[in-house]
Amino acid sequence: MKFRRSERLIDMTHFLVEHPHELLSLTFFSERYGSAKSSISEDLGIIKETFEQRGIGTLQTVPGAAGGVKFISKVDRESAKHMISELCSLMESSDRLLPGGYLYMTDLLGDPKVVNKVGKLLASAFAEKEIDVIMTVATKGIPIAHAAANYLNVPVVIVRRDSRVTEGSTVSINYVSGSSKRIQTMVLSKRSIKEGSKVLVIDDFMKAGGTVNGMISLLEEFNAELSGIGVLVESENAEERLVDEYVSLVKLKDVDVKGKSIKVVEGNYFSSEIPFL
Repeated sequence: MKFRRSERLIDMTHFLVEHPHELLSLTFFSERYGSAKSSISEDLGIIKETFEQRGIGTLQTVPGAAGGVKFISKVDRESAKHMISELCSLMESSDRLLPGGYLYMTDLLGDPKVVNKVGKLLASAFAEKEIDVIMTVATKGIPIAHAAANYLNVPVVIVRRDSRVTEGSTVSINYVSGSSKRIQTMVLSKRSIKEGSKVLVIDDFMKAGGTVNGMISLLEEFNAELSGIGVLVESENAEERLVDEYVSLVKLKDVDVKGKSIKVVEGNYFSSEIPFL
């Protein structure tokens, strides 16, 4: 089937977006559309320029006989500023206040549009890192991890508090919660992570970082390597931070239960070494 150029550009763009971080050769596209490699190369140049201008991402060229192109999802600084500003506004609603100064976030983590933006921001932050798998802890971190994994084209593994028969043999560790200082348990199936894997840890909320630190300790049991840490919300009021290097989208600065007000600001996203478009 012969494609018109407009059809080819649309289909090629869709295919690239659906296959992020996957090396695709010029031969593959040439055979797919019945077109010369020179025409495919011109099309890819147009797509790359449009992606970068619109803050969608970029195309990474890999030279050589076994080379090709990869679509890398990224955001530009202006788009990231806008998305994080929206997150801050959503989280500052006084309706989110729960007894004890906790925040209600279930509605945000259940909103595909919000979660998709969070996933894109985190994926963009670690776009140039070597990542084999994303690790998160049940349950609220799961939608964020899956959203980021979709942009990075990697699987997700879920750490649980107790073992399940359906997961086979497991590895468990005890860790100290950073906020409550209590001993807690983490469990992960032995089949979840291959030895030597490079792992991105993602969590929805980080106070002192005990849970994230526990996941890092769990990686050691698999002889896996930490590629990075990304969190949606970090708390500014942690007495002692157990984790030093991480990327956060927003920071919970203050919660006034009596005055029913919440102050949320940008996290360290823009002070991190993020490869913006």
